[in-house]
Amino acid sequence: MEQKLKPISRAGIGEATSKAQVYRYLNEPGEAESICRDILAVEADNQTALRLLGLAITDQFSGQTSDRYSEADSVFRGLTNDYERIYHLGILRERKAKAQLRAGRPPHTVLPIFEEAMSFFADAEKISPPNNDDAILRWNRCVRLLESRLGSEWRKEMEEFDASEGPPV
Repeated sequence: MEQKLKPISRAGIGEATSKAQVYRYLNEPGEAESICRDILAVEADNQTALRLLGLAITDQFSGQTSDRYSEADSVFRGLTNDYERIYHLGILRERKAKAQLRAGRPPHTVLPIFEEAMSFFADAEKISPPNNDDAILRWNRCVRLLESRLGSEWRKEMEEFDASEGPPV
């Protein structure tokens, strides 16, 4: 039997989008990603599928070098709505930072990623649609995560270095 991808119908895109969302809710991001790729094969600029694909990729972050950060970044940059693009680029960074913390990375190495996420959320807040506080909610979550650890965990002081103790020149 020939193993070849089959295209979905344009008429099936709405139902496929709903299924992708359900698979994300069921914590099956691989399934959601596959469906989004099927939708995008038929309708390359489908904004909902792009958004869901980027989120499905970030759902799979484990804090390892194999995480597909640049792929998710590229997907989110394909969003045409400025607010959606900026907000989701913040989500990407927030999820990257949280995954790296879960993987045991030292907090001070993850702090710049949280700060970058918060910068995106601040920018998104400035252009958010009326009555949409999503960027504020994400900002507040980052603040609470940063407050959950001692300040010394987030900021590592450089140890004093005496140049005279280095190797001979």
